[in-house]
Amino acid sequence: MLSQLYINNVAVISKATIELAQGLNVFTGETGAGKTILIHAIHSILGQRVSKDLVRSGEDRAVVAATFEQLSPQHRQQIRELGFDLEEEEPLLIRREIRADGKSVCKINGQPATAALLREATRGLIHIHGQHDSQQLLDRDQHLEFVDRFGELQEDLAAYRQVYDALQRTHREMEGLQVDESQKAQTMDLLQYQIDEIQQAQLVPGEEEELQEQRKVMKNAVHISELLSQCRELLEGGEESAGLRSQMEEFAALLEQLQAYLTPLSPWRERVEEFSYLLQDCQEELRDQMEALEFDPQRLEEMEDRLDEIHRLQRKYGPTVEEILSFQERAQQQLDQIQFSDETLQRLQKQEQDLQAQAQELAQALSQKRAQAGKRLVQLVEQELAFLEMPHVRLTLAQRRGTLGPKGQDTVEFLISTNPGEAPKPLEKIASGGELSRIMLSLENVISQQDEVSTSIFDEVDTGVSGRAAGKIGRKLKEVSRSRQVIVVTHLAQVAAFGDQHLYIYKEVRDGRTFTQVQPLDFEGRKRELARIMTGDASEISLKNAQELLEHAQE
Repeated sequence: MLSQLYINNVAVISKATIELAQGLNVFTGETGAGKTILIHAIHSILGQRVSKDLVRSGEDRAVVAATFEQLSPQHRQQIRELGFDLEEEEPLLIRREIRADGKSVCKINGQPATAALLREATRGLIHIHGQHDSQQLLDRDQHLEFVDRFGELQEDLAAYRQVYDALQRTHREMEGLQVDESQKAQTMDLLQYQIDEIQQAQLVPGEEEELQEQRKVMKNAVHISELLSQCRELLEGGEESAGLRSQMEEFAALLEQLQAYLTPLSPWRERVEEFSYLLQDCQEELRDQMEALEFDPQRLEEMEDRLDEIHRLQRKYGPTVEEILSFQERAQQQLDQIQFSDETLQRLQKQEQDLQAQAQELAQALSQKRAQAGKRLVQLVEQELAFLEMPHVRLTLAQRRGTLGPKGQDTVEFLISTNPGEAPKPLEKIASGGELSRIMLSLENVISQQDEVSTSIFDEVDTGVSGRAAGKIGRKLKEVSRSRQVIVVTHLAQVAAFGDQHLYIYKEVRDGRTFTQVQPLDFEGRKRELARIMTGDASEISLKNAQELLEHAQE
């Protein structure tokens, strides 16, 4: 459950630490006091997208932190699999910092995390039912989602979707092959020309670099020859001077005589001899290079022509020889595909038939499970509605089967009859706002029992409801809180009276700035707050009515 929520610099909330209890937690307060801000804050620690507008005016960052306790073994394992340390009985700590520049920083038990990891870590902990959720009932596409959630058909739908996606890919491949003969002939001619042109060039990887190196040498042959001659003269010497090799040999001989007197010079003699051998190797390499050096105008012209050919192909097929050869390989594959398109088409047609049969079979099984789940869902929701002062409502689920689509072959729609003898009709044609709120509450309550969430948050889901129905909603929320933690934001005294803990949200102005405070209420405080909600004042009569309402709710 969510045991503590810390909020700092979030909109009008400067700082608040909210302790939450097991059971039913109720939030009340005047309109605009900041109750919705609490829901936004909880959304942020669940990894949802947040706006920089959430940061309190004049501050550079906002912080929301939450503590979750009494986690199930499955959820603890889920956290560990995400890579976060969590010992047995250790609470889960979530922290999110939202900066004024729009960036955010997330942490799980003190370890850095992303918003996506936050969503995974808190998945299954909290389910938020918003005041606008009842509008989902007017969206027929959502009705199928309700049935699948209740029937726990996500795995069945995923298995079907895998086959359906493969079927769609096969369709696209077949469409790509089904071109007219004239277009096919033109494409084949172009591909064959491109393949032949590249093949005739007989390109070799690395050839371009080697040619450029050879061309550079040949173009500078005269200068290179002069440099080689100078190097050899330095090494070999001339008529008037000894070369480096002779001097090094003489130097080594002198050191050999000195080492008889100065032993520290012994290593230097060996090094000089080694260097003398290196100079000999260098001399031989210079001789080889001199002999190999030549200037052949015809060969230079051939190299220029070959490089021009490579550059021409590069402009057409790719910036490197390797990429040109890759283009050739792809062109050959495309040509083979077109040449053997009839055989490929036959293979794809057989594949399509197999996938179509598989998808049809999975869709049929999914339809049957949806029918069973829908029937049970309607029965349970009607029981909930009867308790919520809608005993004559008859809810039915119209299930129609059509062509295969991403979600199977079904379209489903909830139909409602609010009075005996009336034929069921679409919700948007019959249900009022208060009825939609109660239907949505009933749906979410039944489905949440399948979801096994540990905390359910209801944000003004009692909109449009009053009187006995409001009291029944409060009683129903109290009943739900016996199996999980429930947090309710409400404007109804009949609902608030059932709370195990009542938190009052109010605004105050200090030094020209607005601050929102969250205050736990004792019994007397709850009396005054319920009286305010019911009549707007705290007269003796309203306080007496509030006390009776509280006492009745606690019975």
